[in-house]
Amino acid sequence: MAQIAELRKTVGESSWFVRDRFGMFIHWGLYSMAARHEWVMHHEKIPPQEYEKKYFSRFDPDLYNPQAWADAACRAGMKYFVITTKHHEGFCLWDSKLTTYKATRTPAKRDLLRPMVEAFRKRNMRVGLYHSLIDWHHDQYVIDPHFGPLRDHPDREKLNQKRNQAKYAAYLHGQVRELLSNYGKIDVLWFDFSYPKPNGSGKGHQDWQSEKLYKLVRKLQPGVLLNDRLDLPNAWDIKTPEQVVPRQGVVVDGRPVVWEACHTFSGSWGYHRDEQSWKSVPQLVELLIDTVSKDGNLLLNVGPTSRGSFDERTMDRLNGIGQWMDVHAKSIYGCGAAPAEFPVPQDCRLTWNAAKKRMYVHVLTWPFRHLHLDGFKDRVEYAHLLNDGSEICFHKDGHRGLNFKGLATPETLTLELPVQRPNVTVPVIELFMK
Repeated sequence: MAQIAELRKTVGESSWFVRDRFGMFIHWGLYSMAARHEWVMHHEKIPPQEYEKKYFSRFDPDLYNPQAWADAACRAGMKYFVITTKHHEGFCLWDSKLTTYKATRTPAKRDLLRPMVEAFRKRNMRVGLYHSLIDWHHDQYVIDPHFGPLRDHPDREKLNQKRNQAKYAAYLHGQVRELLSNYGKIDVLWFDFSYPKPNGSGKGHQDWQSEKLYKLVRKLQPGVLLNDRLDLPNAWDIKTPEQVVPRQGVVVDGRPVVWEACHTFSGSWGYHRDEQSWKSVPQLVELLIDTVSKDGNLLLNVGPTSRGSFDERTMDRLNGIGQWMDVHAKSIYGCGAAPAEFPVPQDCRLTWNAAKKRMYVHVLTWPFRHLHLDGFKDRVEYAHLLNDGSEICFHKDGHRGLNFKGLATPETLTLELPVQRPNVTVPVIELFMK
């Protein structure tokens, strides 16, 4: 069997990452109270003082139960999680010593991050921390014309005269030091985001002092996996396409790289009460399958309510995915793209477990009686449906017993399928390869 091109090596430890494949993203902050987008401060141009006055003193997540969050993620088959320690609004979930704009100063009166980390670890899930490079609340953060509530303020330049981006960068580095020093081993660090502009009006590596920040990260947590948003050409482990489905595995400079697609259930990342564009369970399962079939991970986002719970729409999706994963997880964990020598059958996706020599055929549209696998002749020892372990017979001459021509090539293997589609979200056929 032909060898798959070797992945670009990562500085952080990625062997677990490319095995586990499926994680939970969590966006939670004051914006969950507005319940109409995590960028509400930007979209509605709410001044920082007004935003703080309206939400900060009323943030009271009395239903917060991190064990329940970890249970829900585990039920869905997720193996790691990434939590927004601070989003662009500047509010911090942990008891940072560098600011008063934090959960411990709200009615919550406690560090919300620590019990979450502990709860997910108890479920044997890896820990990831998201941290916004951007901070629309900090008084030293220079206001630019692109993002933030004050971007169009008539006195923006005057307001910036009292601001010093280098002082903000020191604050940014100090908070990263806290997070990487006080919460045990961190498996993923997810910075967000840089937006340099040719005229210098955006923000990039110089504004964050990214070179220095990168060295700090590697010093404190050498094995952490780092994403690609520091605006440094080679200081990353994973590529992170957002809200898109790549047509193929992600390649940089001609080499495949470790990558992770991050997606929402609907459109917003934070809790959005009125959003009606929620993906169905079949869409989400197919998204997971499609991502893994291209050697990627799926980081699927949850936006908890301001009271600290997952709403019924979220639980419905997580439970639905989990029901499929209960019997099909073998086609996801430890799997990746199939070798190029195996063409993808019509209306299917292939995943491949090289260690076990198993090929998984995910049948997105159930055909009538036969599934033709070009290039698989003499390559398969045994086949069965993954959901119930029932044998799938196969042969090498097109439709056996029928004198039809042109239905199969000389290298085609034809699977004999039951007429009735298995009652699962996406049926999977496991092929034991020679």
